[in-house]
Amino acid sequence: MHNELQILGRALKQAQYRQHRALDSALASAGTTLAQWDALRAIGRTPGASARELAAATFQSEQSFGALIGRLGAQGLVERRPGHGRRMEHHLTDAGTRILEAGHRVADEVLADCFAPLSPGERETLRGLLTRLVGAPDQE
Repeated sequence: MHNELQILGRALKQAQYRQHRALDSALASAGTTLAQWDALRAIGRTPGASARELAAATFQSEQSFGALIGRLGAQGLVERRPGHGRRMEHHLTDAGTRILEAGHRVADEVLADCFAPLSPGERETLRGLLTRLVGAPDQE
């Protein structure tokens, strides 16, 4: 049984790796990287969120996310505003919104290719199984 589970885990990792490589390559045409676009996407979903919240949403450490936000800020894509106490809130600039939208268009194309071998019903089944596996409600 352990071999079967290891094969399943490896197949999941291979699919994720393939998807991430394809997205990262294609997002260059939108002027961004996968990590940057994912951060912009998280900020777009939750404007005003803290770095801690955004790091968790993007599966990064706070330190890594802080460095990424610094780069996005230097590019004029994100702005940080004072919140309550020492909290800094993160917001997209107009330029950040444009890059985010361009990234959405690219990602839609890449993901359509990645999931093309599956029928719509199979994609829905896979989404449901993965959602159940991670124990999270359906999300974007």
